[in-house]
This record gives sequence, structure tokens and C-alpha cells, in this order.
Amino acid sequence: MDFNFTEEQEMVRDGLSRLVREQYDWDTRREVIASESGWRPEVWAQLAELGILGMPFSEEDGGFGGGAVDALVVMEEFGKGLVVEPFIPSVVCAGGFLKHAGSSEQKEEHLGAIIDGSRVYAFAYAEPRGRYNLADLETTARKEGGDYVLNGHKAVVIAAPWASHLVVTARTAGERRDSDGISVFLVDKSADGVVTRDYPTVDGRWASEVYLENVTVPASALVGEEGAALPLIEQVVDEAIAAASAEACGAMKVAHAMTVEYSRQRKQFGVPIGSFQVLQHRMVDMYTEYEQSVSLAYLATLKLDGSERERKLAASTAKVRIGQAAQYVGQEAIQIHGGMGMTDELAIGSYFKRLTIFESEFGNVDHHMKRHIALS
Repeated sequence: MDFNFTEEQEMVRDGLSRLVREQYDWDTRREVIASESGWRPEVWAQLAELGILGMPFSEEDGGFGGGAVDALVVMEEFGKGLVVEPFIPSVVCAGGFLKHAGSSEQKEEHLGAIIDGSRVYAFAYAEPRGRYNLADLETTARKEGGDYVLNGHKAVVIAAPWASHLVVTARTAGERRDSDGISVFLVDKSADGVVTRDYPTVDGRWASEVYLENVTVPASALVGEEGAALPLIEQVVDEAIAAASAEACGAMKVAHAMTVEYSRQRKQFGVPIGSFQVLQHRMVDMYTEYEQSVSLAYLATLKLDGSERERKLAASTAKVRIGQAAQYVGQEAIQIHGGMGMTDELAIGSYFKRLTIFESEFGNVDHHMKRHIALS
């Protein structure tokens, strides 16, 4: 695939690469994820100041006139450093809902806060029994006068411990798995009835179980049309898949480079293990998986502006093949590193964890294989 970035995008890539190298070295990251906060708000503020948080949004919305390709550039660099700051939940997901369906008032209040970094948003869509089906919702939103009352449980809400607001999917009509009757709401996390249980994830991020117990929100919290939000949710999730795919590619690139470097240093029988032909072949296979993943991540990003079917097919294709590649590259990296790869002494273990978790984000390989078959 012949794909060239603009001069501005290359400048952003270079700037982010320097920032990640200087502020996200392995020792610093390890200290950050072990800290009480689990992230660095000062880095988030710096990203806002540099305009990174506003890149995917139009100038009319207060952004810098970019789009999904700009998000791809950012997430590739974030993947290289295993950056934990919540770009996908806050900018891609919450920002995506507002960009596509937010009212002018919602954009003014919420989108501006995303772009300037003053607020963090989390996307609360997954449920314990949902099995990656975006329409499988037990969370309900009942109309009472001019308000809505929300009840339900959202699982593994990434970045929710840091968030001031949640983007919540809920059923306003219909039965549990109906495609109609689904709505999206902006919920202040400090609202009465919002209860969270926070915990670290295996890959160094933080998430929450979110419980909504008679949470009252005004009608102005509704994003888009009531009961007709499933296509919007699918679009935003596909955009998140494209961004996460780029992140996985960045992580794979570094995992491969680390493995090659380690094979040059580690010796057995008096020679570097990188001189063994069987390991050379395995590292070539790792690089091949990475290169194929880059092409699919770029394709998924470009197809976001295509037809609904093209977008869904490209997103599911990327999720299947990059999910498989991420597991392969991560596992091969650990195998070649040996026992040292499973310790906290080497960074490769953290790359393995991030690549492993990628496979299950926004639907695992099996889910997207079925989705692809249904669309074909």
C-alpha cells in the first residue's frame, strides 16, 4: 500500500516520538503505573497544549481540521511507548459521539473540554453479559418528565477512574438485544447514583465497574436521536478499532526491535542467539506480521469515510488479523527472550501484556470473524 502522510502529520509524528522517548522511558512508565493516580495529568495537559487532543476535530468544532488519519499517527506513537493516557476513550470515543451527533450546546460544553484537556471522558458501553454485542444492553434509561433515569452496570470502563464524565449506552425501548431502542447519554460521574469500583488492568491502565442506580440526567444529556443510536455506536466503535489497531502496530514494532536487539546480546554456546537460523526465521515472521498489520490498520482508517459496509468490513478485518498478529508477535518475543521476558526487569513483558489485551478490545477475533462473515 502506497500511503504518504502530509508534512503536518510527519511533524506531529516527530514531535510525539520525541515526547514519548523523553517522557515515557521504561523506568518512568513503570513508576507512573505503580503510582496512586496511575497516569500523569501533566502529560495530558501537555498533549492538549500541543494540540494533539484537538487534531481529529474540524476547525468549526474548535479542533485543528484533522481526522481519523491524524488519530492513527498519534496512536502509533503512543503504542511505541505504551502510553496509558486515555486518548481513545476521551478523544476518539467521546469526541466521536459529539463530533457526529452532538448538539451545538453539547459541543460547546463537552467537546471544548475534551480538546483543551480540562475534562477526561470514558466510554461505558460493555456489560457483563453482553459478549461484545453492542445491542445487548440491560442498562435502561426511563423517561420521567423532562429527565431520564438510568439503571444498570457497565463493565471494564477504561479510564473511568480518571474521568469526570461518562458516555453511557442504554436501552430506552425494546427488548434486551433489539437493534432499535438504544440511546447514548452524557453522564456526570459525580451525579447521585453513580457508583464506581476502580482497579488496574493487566496492561497497566485503569478501569472501573460502573453501577448506575436511579441516576437522573436531563434531556440535554441525550446524544443524537432517542432509540436510534446503534448505527452511531457502531461507527464510533469502528473508529476506536482503527485507532487501537494503530496503537497495536506501534507496540509490535518496538516488541520486534527489542527482540532483535536482545538476540544480538544474549549468548548461548559462546555465540549470540541471533545467529541461530531458526530464531532468525521466527523474527522475520514477526516482522512480516507487523508489516501486514500496518497495511490493515491504514486500510481500516481510510475506510472510515467509506460506505457503512466497507467501514465494517475493514474494521473487522483489521481486528481479526491484527489481533492474531499481536498475539503472535507478543508470544514470539517472550519465547525468544526466555524467562527474562516474564520479569519486570525487561520492558518486553509489558508489550506482551498490551498486545495480548488488544485482542479482546472492542470485540475479540472470534466476534469479528463472525461479523465479517455476516457482511460478506
